[in-house]
Amino acid sequence: MLKGELAKGLDSVEALRTALQRAIELEHATIPAYLYALYSLGSGNTEIAALVSSVVIEEMSHFLLAANVLNAIGGAPVIDRPGFIPKYPGPLPGAVGGGLVVPLEPFSLELVENVFMAIEEPEKPPTATSAAGKGQPLTIGAFYDAIKQAIEKAGQSIFTGRKEYQVTQAFFDSPHVKIVEVTDVASANTAIDLILEQGEGTSHSPLDDLVPGGELAHYYRYAEIVKGKRLEHTPDADPLWGHVGPPIPFEPAKVLPMVANPTSAGYATGSAARYGCDTFNYTYTSLLKVLHDTFNGNPSSLPAAVGLMESLKEQTKTLVTIDSGLGGTDTKTGKPIFLGAGPSFEYRPTNP
Repeated sequence: MLKGELAKGLDSVEALRTALQRAIELEHATIPAYLYALYSLGSGNTEIAALVSSVVIEEMSHFLLAANVLNAIGGAPVIDRPGFIPKYPGPLPGAVGGGLVVPLEPFSLELVENVFMAIEEPEKPPTATSAAGKGQPLTIGAFYDAIKQAIEKAGQSIFTGRKEYQVTQAFFDSPHVKIVEVTDVASANTAIDLILEQGEGTSHSPLDDLVPGGELAHYYRYAEIVKGKRLEHTPDADPLWGHVGPPIPFEPAKVLPMVANPTSAGYATGSAARYGCDTFNYTYTSLLKVLHDTFNGNPSSLPAAVGLMESLKEQTKTLVTIDSGLGGTDTKTGKPIFLGAGPSFEYRPTNP
């Protein structure tokens, strides 16, 4: 849950810009956690990997959509700064104290159920009501709704941004990436609705009004993983939706043994794990710099960002094969226990 004050006082364009900057930070904050779990799946558990990957891609598109809305109202997304990356483990940006803690951990069903599904909780979950009252903590969906309502109230006059700063669909060919060029109230609403319906804050519940054959929001994709079966429409049953579809197998033994919540400083100085982690972090920082450039006047830089994302994936494939040195010792054999290194997603302001 988010702090209620995030949705208060959105009656000025400056306040709206601040809120949209926070939305960009929120969308980004989920990505390292999801990626870390995805990386740990390696080449196994392919159906689960495909589901998690689809969510990651859509979270990236939500990041782009929020930035497009901010640019459209004359803002300037700030991405290239140390504080843009949250601390892991830790809360989401703007979260209520003592709430959800988001880690960098290898994949497990417990991680998906207790963390990922909590992040993606819809406004109408199957077993609870999440909508926050006035002055109370907000769901991410309620936060976006407040932004949407403030934009509608402000009207067309706030759309002073330069159209050439917009990232468009022309840059993508993935079915999971849907980009809206934002130029007015209607297109801003479309962009925000897409974020809500695909991910955090969807107003749909599979127990009432989802459309058979439609794409499930992130919460329900993660629920399929936890339940181990596809969620399908059951028109002759009550409820009308159930986990009665084809199985989604999970083989825990195929999850790569990786350290949880790594930091560069946690690896031994001069070790291959430390070097690999630092290399990843410099590349990740370069990605943030390119994305900052993309949304501050150079949308054509986006292909370079995609290339850096692929580089991060390849670097991680190598990193997980390196002994982190943090696995301890087998009490029976006295031999070191292999625990693969992982990326720490830390900001590095200078080149190595």
